[in-house]
Amino acid sequence: MNHLPSAPTLCDLAAAFGYTVEGAADAAETVITGVAGLDEAGPTELTFLSNPRYAAKARTTRAAAIIVSQGVATEGLPCPVVRAPDAYLAFARIAGWFYRPPLPPPGIHPTAVIAPSARLGVGVSVGPYVVVGENVVLGDRVRLFAHTVIYDGARIGDACQLHAHVVIREQVELGCRVIVHNHVTIGCDGFGYAKRPDGSWEKIPQAGRVIIEDDVEIGAGTQIDRPSVGETRIRRGAKLDNLVQIGHAVEVGEDTLLCAQVGIAGSATIGSRVILAGQVGVAGHLTIGDGVTALAQSGIPNDVPAGRQIAGYPAVDRRQWLRVSAAQARLPELLKQVQNLEARLKALELAALEKDTSRKG
Repeated sequence: MNHLPSAPTLCDLAAAFGYTVEGAADAAETVITGVAGLDEAGPTELTFLSNPRYAAKARTTRAAAIIVSQGVATEGLPCPVVRAPDAYLAFARIAGWFYRPPLPPPGIHPTAVIAPSARLGVGVSVGPYVVVGENVVLGDRVRLFAHTVIYDGARIGDACQLHAHVVIREQVELGCRVIVHNHVTIGCDGFGYAKRPDGSWEKIPQAGRVIIEDDVEIGAGTQIDRPSVGETRIRRGAKLDNLVQIGHAVEVGEDTLLCAQVGIAGSATIGSRVILAGQVGVAGHLTIGDGVTALAQSGIPNDVPAGRQIAGYPAVDRRQWLRVSAAQARLPELLKQVQNLEARLKALELAALEKDTSRKG
């Protein structure tokens, strides 16, 4: 939103993003200096309300205005509201205008090592101690932060950002506008070994490729393996959190979210718009359909049809898992009841036996 003034008013912001302001007319001319949470926002900052559980906090906020979704009641709120189709998305967009991460200017640092055969696009920034290998192609406006290493033959598309200590291995291909955070390795060897007759292991050469499509973001410490043959592919718009492990020959679909510490074993196929919450584990050689959601710490050993919500290990339908979890909390009580019933039954059997013995006597 480059047409916004440097000190936008509430009306300026709402109009620029296609939202409407409801509330006091004079407040709509308040200059907005930033965004913050409901508790922290001050009289020149925007906040948002997307979860009804925080409605009480919204009634005591000091913010200049609150972003709310269509249809949300605003009675009792202490300030004007910005009405948007989706409050959370609106907050993200406005926050993105206020916060723009610092980017290094174009140029090549004198400590960088760039192979003669590498091809660099327009406006590239190469930071301190970066190493760029033979036949590497860097698109326009690529930014390589300090200590990044690009192996031979890799291709990096336009407007990519690779933060400090990223390693891009040989023949890896990144699309445009890919963001790779610190200490990520893309294209490391997949985990493949064949057992020799004596029980030792023969390494299987990992000669395949890794392809990262446009608009993917990869969190810090994530590792993406290359396969022995074929490719590992992360499709357009996928977002990977920190410390995610992607095995060899995995395919991750468009706009899929993989949260922290997700692990996907080799040759698994993950559909589009899938959400795997924190610490989900996926076995190899299976398929997870489009639109699946797996709750945190789920273990997925088998194929999952599209659109399912799953949880637990082995992962089952979310509603079934919730019932099992509720029953599990009652297990000590149920065990005690069973023990009491067994004791009563044993007492009844003993009494019947004594009665029978007495009658025979």
